Amino acid sequence: MPKKARDGNDTSGLLHYLYGPGKRDEHVDPHMVAAWDPYIEDPARSPNMTITDLALVLDAPVHALLGKKPAKHVYHVAVRNPPEDRQLTDQEWARVACELMHAAGVDPHGDGHGCRWVAVRHAEDHIHIVATKARQDGRQPNLRQDIVRMHEVARRFEVELGLRRLIHGDKTARKWPKTGEAEKAARRGLPETAREVLQRTVREAAAAAASDADFFARLSAGGVRVKQRIAPDGNLTGYAVALPGDRDGQQEPVWFSGARLAADLSLPRVRERWQHPVSPPTAAPTEAWQAAEEKVRRAAEQLGAGGLHQGAGDVAALGDLVVVAAVVSPRLVRDRIREAAREFERASRAPTARSLEGQARGLYRDSSHLLSQSAAAGRPSTAAVLGLLLALVTAVEASRRWHEAQEYRAQAHAAGRAGKLLREAVEVTAGAAAAREYRPSPKKKAPARSGTGQRLAAAAGGRPMAGAVQQAVPAHARAVLADPAWPALRTRLVEIERSGEDPAEVLATVAARRELGSADSVAEVLSWRLDGWRRQRGAAAAATGPRPSATSAGGTGRGGPARTTGAPAPTRRTPGDEQRKGPGRAR
Repeated sequence: MPKKARDGNDTSGLLHYLYGPGKRDEHVDPHMVAAWDPYIEDPARSPNMTITDLALVLDAPVHALLGKKPAKHVYHVAVRNPPEDRQLTDQEWARVACELMHAAGVDPHGDGHGCRWVAVRHAEDHIHIVATKARQDGRQPNLRQDIVRMHEVARRFEVELGLRRLIHGDKTARKWPKTGEAEKAARRGLPETAREVLQRTVREAAAAAASDADFFARLSAGGVRVKQRIAPDGNLTGYAVALPGDRDGQQEPVWFSGARLAADLSLPRVRERWQHPVSPPTAAPTEAWQAAEEKVRRAAEQLGAGGLHQGAGDVAALGDLVVVAAVVSPRLVRDRIREAAREFERASRAPTARSLEGQARGLYRDSSHLLSQSAAAGRPSTAAVLGLLLALVTAVEASRRWHEAQEYRAQAHAAGRAGKLLREAVEVTAGAAAAREYRPSPKKKAPARSGTGQRLAAAAGGRPMAGAVQQAVPAHARAVLADPAWPALRTRLVEIERSGEDPAEVLATVAARRELGSADSVAEVLSWRLDGWRRQRGAAAAATGPRPSATSAGGTGRGGPARTTGAPAPTRRTPGDEQRKGPGRAR
């Protein structure tokens, strides 16, 4: 996978970094694997060539240019293999580097006057190619569409060298954070970069909005700064957003236009969503989830029925629906549905023109508005959540088949990943519902155990858990015990027994909640249901457990056992605490 870095003007500095130890001593055995001239000596292997000498040789054509010299003449490309690929030899990497420089226009084969370049390897899985943008005949190279042509070469090498085959770019991939953005987030201890937070916030606002005013109101409510671009004639032509507190070196807000966040978040693409007005919801807020489920199932049957362009519009509206479902879904499965929306993002961008008049698109938009307006009605019932999630699974599967029929491999894979996450959300919801309705059998209720009792010790080894599976799901026991997901399921069963529940009874309860015959992995499905079970039981225990009052027994508001009335107990302090004590307490 070739990745082009920003151009620079310090050849010597870049080479010293590539041949050096790296920022965290991650560079191992830096050495040259190829160059424009096979007789150029490697500074790492030859006493006759230093890194500074190599930089001077590379820069010589730049200083000899007849016309205006480029302000940033250093051309830098990193070429990396994924971890699951085999390690390439130096000779294989050399061939890759030569072909990439030919394809990019840096040093075409047989030219003899191309740019000078070297390829440095300091890790097993990647190389860095450094070139200077000056041909040896005094002209500048033509690098138009260089990265596109390099990717075409990379796809050919994947086949030739037996590597993992990636998907040719169709300009629908998400815009990933830059290295500097990731480093800034890491320095601040943030789990996400500002770009990722803004992408999600803007997408959620666009998916639920019905007009320009509604869109910008939702952005402001989402806690981001908004700047609108107004033309001289007074028309709104664009917008930009910034995260509060995210500033550059000059302490100015870091603004991102919609197009910089994602291809379908520019103002014209955002406005497509309400180009055709949505009919006002007729269902009551309490019935919105059931009404949305019905519309989603009807839309899944019609997705793409009107042709290629209509199908592209349909999957775009389905992507918005999954985003809205994540926002209004119960907390139990919100993270999973949000991740499904993130995975489906690319599936919602088909590499073709979109029609905005498809019937399935209209049904998906109606469903989005139903769910958005249902938030004020409170938490939906478990049956309503399960029904909608199952309808979404059907819709996403229909979109996957449509993408496969159009040979959109990247989109089909994205839809498949999103569908698995939605199925997981379905099973977690089913497990939580089973936990809410569960009434343990008195004869099987086991007291909580601690220490190293005989059954607990055996449970840790897994033998009794196999018996629990045979007792709870005898028809699927053999397949479950042979499934790669069995160790994860066994761990959950052990944890359930440690909590004082009967693992066989709990497993039978969640297994009976929904059918298992259509599952690709029964063990995985049961693990998901037990996740929902444990989270629901934990939430119920937290809700019914004792909550000491913050003002009881003297009203100190601090943790610890309640103090009886009477003379106050002496206060113990650690040495030196006298200097750190705060305001005196009321007695």
